[in-house]
Amino acid sequence: QVQVVESGGGAVSPGSSLKLSCSASGYPYNSNCFAWFRQLPGKEVEGIATIRGDGTANYADSLRDRFTISQGRATRSGDILSHSLYLQLDNLKPEDAATYYCVVERAFGPTYFGGCRFGYWGQGTQVTVSS
Repeated sequence: QVQVVESGGGAVSPGSSLKLSCSASGYPYNSNCFAWFRQLPGKEVEGIATIRGDGTANYADSLRDRFTISQGRATRSGDILSHSLYLQLDNLKPEDAATYYCVVERAFGPTYFGGCRFGYWGQGTQVTVSS
């Protein structure tokens, strides 16, 4: 069973930084692409960045200057793969307030972004930016 759990969200003031974390486990062996998405209030989900197992990262153009995706080393326990994913958010603005999701690649998944298809989502972590 795939488990994806985000953490690190919170309420901050403009100009602050946050580092979101994600723990993913139980995903298929052919899942080699991971991503962060976000959903602003009343808006559709949008992709922020992807990162592949080899470390190659891609970003949405509007967010690449302030957001940085990174990952820990993938591990295996028996048949269970596990992976840590991070998103550094710098110089946060009120318009960055959103629910942030960690997402894992899934073959033929319904969501396409950055050259990958995704289908395993976490429950999201809330980021609020206000003065």
